[in-house]
Amino acid sequence: MKATWVRTCLVLGFFGLLLGLLFKYMLPPDLDEIELTDELNPIVAEKKDELIQQANDKGIPVIITAGYRSLAEQNELFEKGRTGSGNIVTNARGGESLHNFGLAIDFALLNKQGEAIWDMRYDGNDNGKSDWMEVVTIAKELGFDWGGDWAGFKDYPHLQMTFGLSLRELQQGKRPKGR
Repeated sequence: MKATWVRTCLVLGFFGLLLGLLFKYMLPPDLDEIELTDELNPIVAEKKDELIQQANDKGIPVIITAGYRSLAEQNELFEKGRTGSGNIVTNARGGESLHNFGLAIDFALLNKQGEAIWDMRYDGNDNGKSDWMEVVTIAKELGFDWGGDWAGFKDYPHLQMTFGLSLRELQQGKRPKGR
């Protein structure tokens, strides 16, 4: 009788542990339970300004088309191309993008008419190199990761800084150390 009781307790304890792990690691965190930012991380903002300046110094005008994005804005963007006409522009729902944590920006080039363009072959400074890739090189030197390097869905305008944190850790409330 005592052995059965011990076995039952061990089995129940094991399933309790599995259930706890399921809730912690498998189910999406409740983002209403953590404090979210409403602006770019100060380091990301500083590096964004440096990117714009360094690109401008090479004769490449850059515009930032997105920075911090709320969960509602992210969900709206996610619906593009899924519930209406147009192309799918993101695979990330609200809470699944580093924009939602102030750690990502999107950029575009400005052509000679001052219009935003996303042409990766454009050479507005006439140096024989793609302005887009020159900006990407500057961004990487400043510590950004580029969405064009991703193995799956390529997001060419996207630049982000993770500070060594995974999306899961950010969703659980962890934030970069420092500023």
